Amino acid sequence: MDVLFLLLGLVLLALAGDFLVRGSVSLAGHFKVSKLVIGVVLVSFGTSAPELVVSLDAAIGGHPDIAIGNVIGSNIANIALVLGLTAIILPVKVKKRAIHFDWSIMMLVSLLFYIFCLNLTLQFIEGLIFVVILGAFIFRSIHKSRKEKLQSLEESIPPKHNMFVSILLVSISALGLIYGAEFLVRGASNIALKLGVEERIISVTVIALGTSLPELATSVAAALRKELDIFIGNIIGSNIFNILAILGITSMVKSIDIHPMVLKFDFFWMLGIALLLFLFILPIRKAVVTRWKGLIFVSIYLLYIYLAFSTGQI
Repeated sequence: MDVLFLLLGLVLLALAGDFLVRGSVSLAGHFKVSKLVIGVVLVSFGTSAPELVVSLDAAIGGHPDIAIGNVIGSNIANIALVLGLTAIILPVKVKKRAIHFDWSIMMLVSLLFYIFCLNLTLQFIEGLIFVVILGAFIFRSIHKSRKEKLQSLEESIPPKHNMFVSILLVSISALGLIYGAEFLVRGASNIALKLGVEERIISVTVIALGTSLPELATSVAAALRKELDIFIGNIIGSNIFNILAILGITSMVKSIDIHPMVLKFDFFWMLGIALLLFLFILPIRKAVVTRWKGLIFVSIYLLYIYLAFSTGQI
């Protein structure tokens, strides 16, 4: 039954996240919101909504290890697994210098996250700082896009659904996210107890992988269609959003206790994989994440999973 709850939670989260993006984009069209705002704000929030609701539900329900592990595990999986598998299918070209700025922001935010966790708790004021930084990052992203004339603030997307259907999609997705998170956290915590492993391990592996599956499916599809121009930028942006939005909002609602092994083990894997990404995309011109680099990423991810379970017995 616990496995059923886990699978049901993952399915509900995946479907609800997709419905939320569709409904939000359609509503934005009704209210004449620009493509730029949709891309930077609505879609980013929609694709991270499963992680956000899971972390909120876990923190409120007394499972802080799941709240933290979900974010760290997702950030590791986004680079090592999602990018790695995608590069194995089709080498990923890095065309823009701006990618190095975004990577720097991701590392600075990750290091700030580490500093905030040194006292083994993430509190309201620290969450507030994350949210303020998130606002500045979103503002900067919109300003940069306007400056580069990638999109126009006056250009809006016509809605694909009428107002009623759009609101219905958003409402259904909200319910799906709530119940999906509840089922996922319940199933994962019970499985961890029965298997004799820590909730932290289940969260950085099973839950993180489950909440990253939509990104993985989208990335593989993009690789097959050879549409990967801004792929790494989206990966980095997602990791930034995971820390600033998910942990920021969650810790403002309820302080999150930090497992000591998060500081001793998981954090260094997350930072190490991020540093490896920078080394792989370091050339400003003709930087490419090749197939062998993708294979290295996937191998590192599998090693991390193995070591996490090896060191995570209760």
